[in-house]
Amino acid sequence: MNGRHSGRPTLEEVAARAGVGRGTVSRVINGSPRVSAQAREAVHRAIDELGYVPNQAARALAGSRTDAIALVIPEAEARLFAEPYFLDIIRGVSAELGEADKQLLLTLVRTERERQRFEQYLAAQRVDGVLLASVHADDPLPDLVRELGLPLVLNGRRSADESAAYVDSDNAGAGRAAVAHLAGRGRRRIATITGPLDMYAARARLDGYREGIAAAGLAPDELLVATGDFTEEGGRRAMRELIERVPDLDAVFAASDVMAAGARGVLRESGRRVPEDVALVGVDDSAVARLMDPPLTSVRQPIEEMGRAMTRMLLRELAETSAATGERPRQVLPTELVVRESS
Repeated sequence: MNGRHSGRPTLEEVAARAGVGRGTVSRVINGSPRVSAQAREAVHRAIDELGYVPNQAARALAGSRTDAIALVIPEAEARLFAEPYFLDIIRGVSAELGEADKQLLLTLVRTERERQRFEQYLAAQRVDGVLLASVHADDPLPDLVRELGLPLVLNGRRSADESAAYVDSDNAGAGRAAVAHLAGRGRRRIATITGPLDMYAARARLDGYREGIAAAGLAPDELLVATGDFTEEGGRRAMRELIERVPDLDAVFAASDVMAAGARGVLRESGRRVPEDVALVGVDDSAVARLMDPPLTSVRQPIEEMGRAMTRMLLRELAETSAATGERPRQVLPTELVVRESS
C-alpha cells in the first residue's frame, strides 16, 4: 500500500495525522475559509498520506443549508421538565425559528458519550448553528462548536469575559433588587440560597446579594449563604442548613423560584410562617411563583424574550456572507422585581 492505510481511512484518522481537530478537517474538505494556511496544508498532507477519499454525498450536503438549528441543554430530563425556565426558553426559540421557517432540533447532552455523539452529528454538517442553554464554567461544548466552525449563541455565559456570543439577564441586578426590597421591609438577617457556583448566573446573583447587603448597611455573614443547585430538593437542603446555622434568620433570597418552593416547604415544616416570620424572594417570576401559597415575590427574567433574542442573534450571523471574525455580539436584558405576598 506504499505506506497508506490498509482500510478505508476515517475523518478522525486524518485529524490525528494532521494534528488538528475533526472540525478543522471537515472545514478543509468543505472549502471553508475559516482555516489557517498551516492547518489546511497539514490536512491536505494527511489526506494524501492516508489516501482518504471524502464522501461526495456528504460534501454535497455540506455545501447547502439544512435550515435546522440545534438547541442544546446539557441537563437531565427531570430538570428540563421540572423547571419552567427551560420551557420558556424553548418556547421563545421555537417561536422565532418558526417565523424564520427554520427547524428546531432539541438535544439533551448529559454524559460524555452523548457529547461525543453530538460532536459527530455536528461534524456531519446536519445543523446550520447551535444555541446552548444552561452553561457551566467547564462545559466543553461552546469551544467544540466554534472549533467546528458553526455559529453559536449562548443563553447565559461561562464567565464575565465570555468570548462567545451570548444573551443573558442582569443577574447581579436581580440579587441587589431582592435584598433592597427585603431590607426595605425591615428584614435584617437576610439569607441566600445560591445556584451551583460553577454557573456564572449563580455567581452573579450571589455577588448582587452581597452588594445589596452592603448597600443596606447590614453586616456580611457567610453563615447566611447556602449553596443550592436550582432544584426544589436543593432548595430544601440549603434551607435546612440555614435554619440550623442561623435560627433567627428573617428573610431568604433564593436564586430561583423552584429553590424558593423547596425552601418554603422546609420553613413550614419548622413552624415558621411566610412572610410573618421569614420573608421569601425568588428569581424567574415563573408559574411556580404565582401558584405558591402565599404567592412568591420574584425577580422577573424575560426568559421567553431571551430565547427569541439569542435566536435572532444566531440567524443574523447565518445571514452574513462574510466569514470575518471579531468581537462577538452580546446582550444583557433587564430584570424586574414583582412583589407578592411572600415578602
